[in-house]
Amino acid sequence: MLLQTVRPNIVQAIRAYRVEDLMQAAHEAGQHFLYANLSEAQSKQDVLDGIAQAFLFPAHFGKNLDALHDCMTDLVHKSGSQPGFVVVLEQLPDNVRFDREAREQLLDVFRDTADYWADRKIAFRCFYSFQ
Repeated sequence: MLLQTVRPNIVQAIRAYRVEDLMQAAHEAGQHFLYANLSEAQSKQDVLDGIAQAFLFPAHFGKNLDALHDCMTDLVHKSGSQPGFVVVLEQLPDNVRFDREAREQLLDVFRDTADYWADRKIAFRCFYSFQ
């Protein structure tokens, strides 16, 4: 099983993994599969909008990094026990409007989210790629 080769509660580049394989592995493990194709995004706001839409966040989503963290942790935690997560952020922008600092801030939210779920003994694996 693919997920047995990837430690839980990690945020890493997708590299050798294919989205379809990760989706299948999540399905086989009974985990949530969250996927956002961000190839059209150019700015931090575009990225947050794309994630919110792809992950079906509520209409009141604040569209900032704190709100993203809240939606990925508290909101989900309050909805009941969770089986685990495989998250794919595909084609994050790599330009002046979404520079390295912005990307690291975004990935830090997902790292914090991985820590949050690790504290609750729930696997959270996040994979990302750049445009």
